[in-house]
Amino acid sequence: MDRTRGHSAALLLFWALAFSAENLAFVSWYSPRWWWGLEDEQHQSLLGGAEENQSTWQGFTKKVRLLVPYMWPRGSVFLQMLVLFCLGLLGVERAINVFVPIYYKNIVNDLTDRKSWRTVATTVCVYVLLKFLQGGGAGASGFVSNLRSFLWIRVQQFTNRVVQVRLFAHLHSLSLRWHLGRKTGDVLRSIDRGTSSINSLLSYIVFSIFPTIADIVISIIYFITYFNAWFGLIVFVCMTLYLTLTIIITEWRTKYRRDMNLQDNNAKSKAVDSLLNFETVKYYNAESYEVGRFEGAILKYQASEWKTQASLAFLNQTQNLIIGSGLLAGSLLCAYFVTEGKFQVGDFVLFGTYIIQLYTPLNWFGTYYRMIQNSFIDMESMFQLFEEEEEVKDAVNAGNLLYQLGKIEFENVYFSYVDGKEILKDVSFTVLPGQTVALVRLASTLYVCVCVCPQVKQVSLRAHIGVVPQDTVLFNDTIRDNIRYGRISASDREVEEAAVAADIHDKITTFPEGYDTQVGERGLKLSGGEKQRVAIARTILKAPQIILLDEATSALDTQTERNIQASLAKVCTNRTTVVVAHRLSTIIGADQILVVSDGRIAERGRHEELLLKGGLYADMWLKQQQVQDSDSSSDTETKDRKSEKLQPPATSAGH
Repeated sequence: MDRTRGHSAALLLFWALAFSAENLAFVSWYSPRWWWGLEDEQHQSLLGGAEENQSTWQGFTKKVRLLVPYMWPRGSVFLQMLVLFCLGLLGVERAINVFVPIYYKNIVNDLTDRKSWRTVATTVCVYVLLKFLQGGGAGASGFVSNLRSFLWIRVQQFTNRVVQVRLFAHLHSLSLRWHLGRKTGDVLRSIDRGTSSINSLLSYIVFSIFPTIADIVISIIYFITYFNAWFGLIVFVCMTLYLTLTIIITEWRTKYRRDMNLQDNNAKSKAVDSLLNFETVKYYNAESYEVGRFEGAILKYQASEWKTQASLAFLNQTQNLIIGSGLLAGSLLCAYFVTEGKFQVGDFVLFGTYIIQLYTPLNWFGTYYRMIQNSFIDMESMFQLFEEEEEVKDAVNAGNLLYQLGKIEFENVYFSYVDGKEILKDVSFTVLPGQTVALVRLASTLYVCVCVCPQVKQVSLRAHIGVVPQDTVLFNDTIRDNIRYGRISASDREVEEAAVAADIHDKITTFPEGYDTQVGERGLKLSGGEKQRVAIARTILKAPQIILLDEATSALDTQTERNIQASLAKVCTNRTTVVVAHRLSTIIGADQILVVSDGRIAERGRHEELLLKGGLYADMWLKQQQVQDSDSSSDTETKDRKSEKLQPPATSAGH
């Protein structure tokens, strides 16, 4: 059909307007679907709550107070002199930045005025010397800057070392409750980012922000003095707009950076947790599930990362517009004065050189500010780690434990891991020196070590206590060093003697590398029984006066258990011993047996006495004996079947 004249143009205009209207609605400044107006979501940081939209500078005084000990290297006169010398080099750089454009102007004027070769050559040599000291315009690669960076390495290493050591010591001082609830991946990422951010923060503030602000103030004063107030006004307005918009936009995009850190922590935490529990993943064929979960965490991180990068691009364009406008206005004004004969050509060169030299570090000012802000954000998690308080602290007047007899006394002890859920309720008992007391159905013994005597320092108390836990975790080191952990100063011979006492020496000698065998992460290359025997050898090497055995032989076979029981009996001779056990056959010879039920001591006495009472202990003993008899019968039947299979078939007399 013949189209109507003008009909297609009308349709095109209609659909163009409709399309524009729909897209304008989408990209509206207030649209929740656009990146700058995304709905804020409240997230909990890994170590405490923190709102995404709170300012990074909130609590600035508190953060600086925590940083002060790391800003000045106390106890080292050499490092303090380095700090002062580096600050002096900063002042030298500021002076050089002023004289470089001045001498460049002098070169242009000397050439324009046809000065003598000696005058021009002298000016050029001075200019080149200043440029050598200054470097590539911003002082980023000059001699003075490189010298300052070289001297600052020692100070930076000091700060890094002090932060990491203090944080590491603080983490070890926290209670078991906190360590059981921590996410290892999150903590490691917080430590890495926090320690590096402190160095970055100090470097950016001292060597970037302060010098840039000083250069701005000097330039304004110089332009007003040498040129006129208009040039000073142009520089002042541009700098004010630049700094103001940089701070406002950077503060606005803080929530994106904080959320990106949170998603990064989540992704790394999932990866670490999955790798640490790779056996469970293999058992249940969950590799695809773990990979999918990790990919989902990465996608969330990348979504947050996109917002961060997009807002950064917007900030850079804003800064570029302000810098270009200021350069245009100042250059036009300076060129006008040159054409009017009020300025020389060298003055135009001076203005252009100085303003570009000023804008170069100023262009980095936004980056410096963002890095400082990012450093504060990265430090938040680390500060929260520092703020974690110790639940179990030494008393103010606590002294060292003066060990005499080894008497342990619990008097009306209440204990709970979580408020409202008591594990021990009004528990009282006494262990006389040299006695062995068995506890049946008792919770973790680690807290017992802390609760024994609150009037002495924990370090001195634990020095006299040896613990063999049920779940033994070894360091990813050699067998020798894992045993030596009981007493770091022990010789190789003493280590081997402890291994003999723990009935593991012969097994170690069968390994290709012997005592230098690596046990793997958490000791996964050893069997459960081997790990437990290493833990027993470690405790034997420590030779403590008080011994706590928490199901110390639960992962061993019957013969090995008997051998180690004999070794433990020798080790525990004349030592106060507390045994936590479920296998009652291992505590028959205890001087006193405590049966704990619902957090209270239900029965106490020797083995024979408790059997005569016919209570909980007697019932447990009967059940375990029945299970043992059943296992023995099964083993006997299995051996009989095997012997029958091995016998030759009977032959008849006719053959």
